[in-house]
Amino acid sequence: MRNVVCKMGMTTIGAALIGCLLLNMTSDSSVASANGKQLITAYHPTKNDKKRRAADMSWVRLNKQFPSAFLTNGPRHTKRVALTFDDAPDPRYTPAILDVLAHYDVCATFFVVGNRASKNPSIVKRIHNEGHIIGNHSYNHAVLSTLSLNNYQKQIWSTDAIIKSIVGYSPHFIRPPYGELLPQQVRWSKQAGFTIVNWDVDSIDWKNNPSSTAIMQNIKKTLQPGSIVLQHAGGGSNQNLSGTIHALPKLIQLLQSKGYELVTLPELVGQAAAR
Repeated sequence: MRNVVCKMGMTTIGAALIGCLLLNMTSDSSVASANGKQLITAYHPTKNDKKRRAADMSWVRLNKQFPSAFLTNGPRHTKRVALTFDDAPDPRYTPAILDVLAHYDVCATFFVVGNRASKNPSIVKRIHNEGHIIGNHSYNHAVLSTLSLNNYQKQIWSTDAIIKSIVGYSPHFIRPPYGELLPQQVRWSKQAGFTIVNWDVDSIDWKNNPSSTAIMQNIKKTLQPGSIVLQHAGGGSNQNLSGTIHALPKLIQLLQSKGYELVTLPELVGQAAAR
């Protein structure tokens, strides 16, 4: 069966129960009290601060610092590619993408947003039941690099608990929205048993509702053995992912014609799907 073949390491771990989510608090804000009144003071970074912050978040630098816990690709010596889809579940697009993958008997990896999963658990169950791997994509698609470590942890743990309540396991992989994380967030993630997985091929299907032709052109630019391909299975109210849906059969056929094996992230990077 497809779900037996495609899944790896579905061991479970005790669910993390999260209290109140303080999702709007960031590390750039502080609260002081003066004469009985609360004052909110904002930190305004200088140009040098921004450069230093960008350098800290460099994917090359993070991979060197955390070689097993911050990944953008798999091994380059074998012709294997992992298809990944962010922002699931979305009733408008995720089922159609699942239909295409089922038609070609291909398993992929879906990075799930916690508040969407809680509203559409049946789609998350379908993703799982059809043999695909599920990863953590934060609770509300926050820019995680702007959050304090405590609020970053709340984003991860809340989504972790929601996913585990639906599919029965705690995802091993995290993909930060926009690909941004601070070194201390990666360090904590590693200590908590997670691996951060970004990508080396961006379909750019999230920008300006591109056609399937444009999406295929974007993918071909950097595609190579070991690639992790970023696509989307959900979007905002103004996004139209029909280009992604129409490009997917073309992409699968292209990869198979060139001798690529389409695999899940656990198969590509040699790590378990569950913590």
